[in-house]
Amino acid sequence: MKTIQTLTAAAIAAALALPFAGAALADTTPAIDKADSVMLAANDTMGDAGDAASDTWITTKVKSSLLAEDATPGMDIEVETKDGVVSLSGTVATEAEKEAAIAKAKEIEGVRNVSADGLKTAE
Repeated sequence: MKTIQTLTAAAIAAALALPFAGAALADTTPAIDKADSVMLAANDTMGDAGDAASDTWITTKVKSSLLAEDATPGMDIEVETKDGVVSLSGTVATEAEKEAAIAKAKEIEGVRNVSADGLKTAE
C-alpha cells in the first residue's frame, strides 16, 4: 500500500513540475545577458580592489626604500600613492635628500609618477 502512495506522490510531483521544466529549458539569453552584466561589474570591483592593493604595495615599497637608504631621512617623509602616482611630503634637511627621495620613489615598480610638491627642504 505504501508503494502505491509513494508512486502516486511521485507522479503528482512530476506532473506539477512539467510546466516549470519548459521554462527551465527555454532560451535564457536575457538571463545570460544579465549574468554577463553582473560579472562585468564584479570584474570592475575586483579591478578597483587590485588597484588599491597595488597602491598600498607601492607605498610600502617606497617607504621601506626610503628607510633603508642612508641618503634619505625615511622617518621624516610621508608617502601616499593613488593610481600609481606617489606623493611625498614632509621636511628634509637638504635639496640633495629631496632629490634622492624622488629618485628612490621612481625606482619602485608600478610607480607612474612622483609628486614631491609637499616635500620641503629646511635650507
